[in-house]
Amino acid sequence: MKVRLLAVGTRMPAWVNEGVEEYRRRLPRDFALVIEEVPPGQRGKNADVARAVSLEAQRIRDRLRGEEFTVALEVGGKAWSTERLAQEAEEWRLEGRDVVLMVGGPDGLSPELSGSADRRWSLSPLTLPHPLVRVILAEQLYRAWTLMVGHPYHR
Repeated sequence: MKVRLLAVGTRMPAWVNEGVEEYRRRLPRDFALVIEEVPPGQRGKNADVARAVSLEAQRIRDRLRGEEFTVALEVGGKAWSTERLAQEAEEWRLEGRDVVLMVGGPDGLSPELSGSADRRWSLSPLTLPHPLVRVILAEQLYRAWTLMVGHPYHR
């Protein structure tokens, strides 16, 4: 099983790339995390925010393959414990489907994209900066995998 993170935003700071890579290299090949950066829509003083969100959604949709299990990450999603994430991941693995985690830009995912996802997941009721979300996701996926295989990391 492969987990792809489609995240709006490019050119992350070095600490983000280093943090994500630390957990990516710990994951086994059959639970690989692949991050694909999606260019953000144009924002600025007179920018049309709805148009930017719509463009970002289209760019994410263009990368979906159709047979993947999709998870929209957003504040309005359901909060999962690490144990619940491990259960979800085990179900994904048993179904034999790859998973796509979708993270929108500064204004979130479009309602249409969010509504079409198989699951809606909230990492926190807090608003988290997008670079930090990548590190948290990588660590939590690693932690979930350790639970799935009985590794002591989670203790």
